[in-house]
Amino acid sequence: MNSSSLIQAIAVYALPILFAITLHEAAHGYVAKHFGDPTAYLMGRVTLNPLKHVDPLGTIAVPLFLYFATGGTFLFGYAKPVPVNFRGLRNPRWDTLWVALAGPACNFVQAVLWALAAVLIQAAGVHEPFFIDMASAGIIVNLVLCAFNLFPIPPLDGGRVLTSLLPPRYAYYLDRLEPYGFFIVLALVVSGVLGNLWLWPLIDTGRFLIRMILSPLLTLLS
Repeated sequence: MNSSSLIQAIAVYALPILFAITLHEAAHGYVAKHFGDPTAYLMGRVTLNPLKHVDPLGTIAVPLFLYFATGGTFLFGYAKPVPVNFRGLRNPRWDTLWVALAGPACNFVQAVLWALAAVLIQAAGVHEPFFIDMASAGIIVNLVLCAFNLFPIPPLDGGRVLTSLLPPRYAYYLDRLEPYGFFIVLALVVSGVLGNLWLWPLIDTGRFLIRMILSPLLTLLS
């Protein structure tokens, strides 16, 4: 992979990734504040300033490593998790569900908006590949983040959603997996199980839903 390809990839993916992780984390903090926990707000994390959310390892090093390791076929990164005191929520069990869903939901909305941008760019007769590539990157980055974070293992958002839905006895056992959650997910990623059985099916579902949402506009423009 030559330097020009790397620079081009960074230029295409930088803005979508920064938006994806910044709005994801800010959404968690905003919804937590709405339900009674101001921890993230008081720490200045309910903000659209990406510098407040960037993690040198997860936002920069990991995506670059994966780009080189997979030849650009798979990219993933993460930001500094927003601090949430789940016990400080007004109704900890159910409010945790909404706080956890806020991040993935925000990513799905962003994927829809990037898809809308791609449609409008092409409808306007703009044929500059850079803008089309950036919109495509915005779609896939946000769908990957949405699907990955919905995986039902704590501390991922999906783990917290499942904990909220399970009876307390079973939720307790799931919570005990949290210290090992990262290693479980890493093993599933490396083995290909997470991608084949979870990520790509959810990403394909997300693409289908986006086409359904934008179908009236596509029909109008066709």
